[in-house]
Amino acid sequence: MKNFLRNRLVIPVFALLIFLGTSAFTYKNDFFEIAKQIEIFTTLFKELNMNYVDETNPGDLMDTAIKSMLADLDPYTNFYNEQDVEASRINNAGDYTGIGARVLTLKDKLVIIEPYKDYAADKAGLKAGDEIIKVDNVSVADFKDDAANLLQGAAGTEVKITYKRQGQTNTAKIIRESLEIKAVPHYSMVDETTGYVVLRKFNERASSETVSAIRALKNQGAMKLILDLRGNPGGLLSEAVNVTNIFVPQNQLVVTTKSKVKKYNKTYYTQREPIDTEIPLIVLIDGSSASASEIVSGALQDMDRAVIVGSRSFGKGLVQRPKPLTYGTQMKITISRYYTPSGRCIQALDYWNRDENGKATRVKQENYNAFKTRNGRGVYDGGGIQPDIEVEISKKTPISKAIMSEYLIFDFATNYYYNNTVEDLENFKLSDSEFKNFKNYLKTTGFDFETNTEKAFNNAIAVAEDEELENTIDSEYNNLIKALQDYKSSAIDNDKALLKSLITDEIIKRYFYSEGLYTYYTANNPEIKKAQGILNNPSQYASILR
Repeated sequence: MKNFLRNRLVIPVFALLIFLGTSAFTYKNDFFEIAKQIEIFTTLFKELNMNYVDETNPGDLMDTAIKSMLADLDPYTNFYNEQDVEASRINNAGDYTGIGARVLTLKDKLVIIEPYKDYAADKAGLKAGDEIIKVDNVSVADFKDDAANLLQGAAGTEVKITYKRQGQTNTAKIIRESLEIKAVPHYSMVDETTGYVVLRKFNERASSETVSAIRALKNQGAMKLILDLRGNPGGLLSEAVNVTNIFVPQNQLVVTTKSKVKKYNKTYYTQREPIDTEIPLIVLIDGSSASASEIVSGALQDMDRAVIVGSRSFGKGLVQRPKPLTYGTQMKITISRYYTPSGRCIQALDYWNRDENGKATRVKQENYNAFKTRNGRGVYDGGGIQPDIEVEISKKTPISKAIMSEYLIFDFATNYYYNNTVEDLENFKLSDSEFKNFKNYLKTTGFDFETNTEKAFNNAIAVAEDEELENTIDSEYNNLIKALQDYKSSAIDNDKALLKSLITDEIIKRYFYSEGLYTYYTANNPEIKKAQGILNNPSQYASILR
């Protein structure tokens, strides 16, 4: 039995490696070296599993081998098992069957990030911050795969959830149901003549939902438009072209892909009749706007069709293509890079020329290349899309990113929700005393932000100790460390406006869901206010695009 399982695992792997090998042969004409490496690897894998002193798990070993190999390339070249393939299909199609909540997978629990309003989890009383520790009789801590898969199942089936909330253990029975994940979760009028459309992802319905929203807003009197791509991670390239096509005529170049493989060098043009080529348009972006979002914002900027407002986008300009493998698995491979109509490369990080610590490098600003829009405006590469009008509060700083990465704002909002009442949505403001409470909360968590400068100094002092120079530079080093500590103690106060905004957003969602947050935005969000001001000043709008 053991040999049978071993053969079942080794043969598909061998087939995968042959696939990679023959592909590389086509591109590199180096078949002998590839065949040699395949033979070495398969021999090693066989001997290891047969002779290692303890029992091995071939599947786990191969999973580690594949991931380690791909980690040397870029974050987007990935292997997908059968469950991953299905999750990707759901993400692109926009349909989902489960408990109706967005969850975060941690090593020993699942955390409800957001229950969708009026869906199963919400109706069962689950709240953001609830920690799922058991699904039916399966402990999340003992489940080796992505435990979020346990929540999915056929519509109408029941699942029992055991979860912790504020230290108390509770259970809930939830009937799974189908959920339509909308690409456009919100659209509304922000004033008598300005429409606002939120486009959150580029799935198969992105352009059709955007068109429907715009037509509805125009029927309500919209003569100007704000398209919100903040936080949009991208999706389907075809839908990025279609969304751009809403605002520009047919046969306009939207994006080019360039690759070492000739057949992957492609140009993408608009194919349809536009909806409106004249309506004044502002596109909102931020550091989480990536890929397809950058294609849309970059193309509209290069065509001088829209004013881009916010902060520099993420800079994800690498193109992936799925390749089917054996047993229902897939591999998504980076095959080319995106370029805007003016010729700018969207990609920010260079994964092929890493620094001495193995980290991807970023082009320095002095090395950016200049390009021209249709009207002759200067735009630059360097990764991502730089907005025409930058809004300072929308720029995430290193310390705010560190706080968010540890979900400290999320956890603070959870505690706030169970200790406060919020009834007035549009006029809610986080007070200075509440921000002080947040700073005190950070101290209780032991949050300690280490800057890259600090890491470099620590490495330098270690080298100095090896060279017995620590006494020579000791006082200067201590002065530098003190300066860094002074910076860190004031950094949170320096980021007060940004952090208050992020905390406010999270608190609003606890009481009024994402729908309420969009309503709050239309009345209070600084980026939207900036966009309104530009749209309500036609001469300023025109001058930006000249």
